[in-house]
Amino acid sequence: MTAPVLYFDLASPYAYLAVQRAPAVLGPAVELVPILLGAIFKYRGYGSWAEGAERPAGVAEIERRARERGLPPIVWPQGWPVNSLAAMRAATWAKRHARAGEFVRVAYEREFGGGANLAEVTVLQECATEAGLDAEAMSRAILTHEIKDELRRATDQAWALGVRGVPSVRLGETIFYGDDTIELAAAALAA
Repeated sequence: MTAPVLYFDLASPYAYLAVQRAPAVLGPAVELVPILLGAIFKYRGYGSWAEGAERPAGVAEIERRARERGLPPIVWPQGWPVNSLAAMRAATWAKRHARAGEFVRVAYEREFGGGANLAEVTVLQECATEAGLDAEAMSRAILTHEIKDELRRATDQAWALGVRGVPSVRLGETIFYGDDTIELAAAALAA
């Protein structure tokens, strides 16, 4: 069996819960793949619970899961959900430099652990620096067609493989969707 692939978007608190636990649950070989959740919403024809009547229940559920999983209390960024396009381009660039894990964990800790707005390039630069990346190079790269196209291709490929939201874990041809399914993916991986 190939290594598990974990699809994420930095705007997703459910993906935050999964990414923070992934190395312990799925093993250190898990591959983090940035995709753009907004594009997935367009493909599937509906958007996020965070912008509807389900928001209070969803927020409470995420806060409960964070507590149960031993993660720090969630600190919601002002105006969440924020536009994650620049952040996902930065994650794509970090993946290209074999630092996706470091960058993504720093970004999530700042966002849902500290309430930082990842739509702000200065916050992304701080995350890049903390993850051992060149912040200025990242700032330039996220404006290039090359990085934009790479993120678009990854998103389109994920959709073609059956990813309908984040977090999703792929093992071979099987997709496990949701933070609450990564233990199922780990069990399948162990079997």
